[in-house]
Amino acid sequence: MENIVVRYLEHPKLNDPIFIEGLPGIGNVGKLAAEHLRDELKAVKFAEMFSKYFPPQVLVQEDGIVKLVNNEFHYVKRKDARDLVILVGDYQGLTPEGQYELSDRVLKEITGLGVKLAYTLGGYGMGRIVTKPRVLGAATDLDLVKEMEKHGVVFSRGEPGAGIVGASGLVLGLGKLVGVRAVCLMGETSGYFVDPKSAQAVLGVLTKVLGVEISFEQLESKAKQIDQITSKLREAEAQPETPSKQDLGYIA
Repeated sequence: MENIVVRYLEHPKLNDPIFIEGLPGIGNVGKLAAEHLRDELKAVKFAEMFSKYFPPQVLVQEDGIVKLVNNEFHYVKRKDARDLVILVGDYQGLTPEGQYELSDRVLKEITGLGVKLAYTLGGYGMGRIVTKPRVLGAATDLDLVKEMEKHGVVFSRGEPGAGIVGASGLVLGLGKLVGVRAVCLMGETSGYFVDPKSAQAVLGVLTKVLGVEISFEQLESKAKQIDQITSKLREAEAQPETPSKQDLGYIA
């Protein structure tokens, strides 16, 4: 097997497509957002990416059939608007080399489809519970920064302080080298668990930018479930620890 294999199911002809990447990461924010967008817009899968840089495993599906871990490209054709190419998947590269090689290959595939503008989606770990997540941004040029600020995206000096790791950052960095303008949209998240509320915040911005309307009902339902879990965690943290019998031994 080659290091990276891309298998096309069809070769769509697209109108000046916009690329959207959402792979697993902090809080799975990007993955949730991209998959929800794919489902709501009824995107069509047209290519699959397999790689030695992914974990050496298969996933067992509900019907008992195995699937080699992969990433998938989907397209959405739109009337009187630019088409979309959406990348979702099971994993990112396991090594720095893998991250670079996979991101480079993704760029080669999408530029071959005519992509000149990309949006990458991810989470920004805060290390604490976030009730109203902001959407932070990074971009390849000042014009994109100004455009995103109009949609409420925050470009704050020093955030994210450690930079953007993985595909969400490399698509911007490598894309800039080959003429692809790009924006990374990052939803604030605790990073403790899957965060549909943050994914909804990111999608709220992206859908306005793209001019599409979708339902957020499923994400809102998932967010309520997570809120219930975090509420219980807060209650548990607020409860004073009950002294054990050994702790009470000093009382006369």
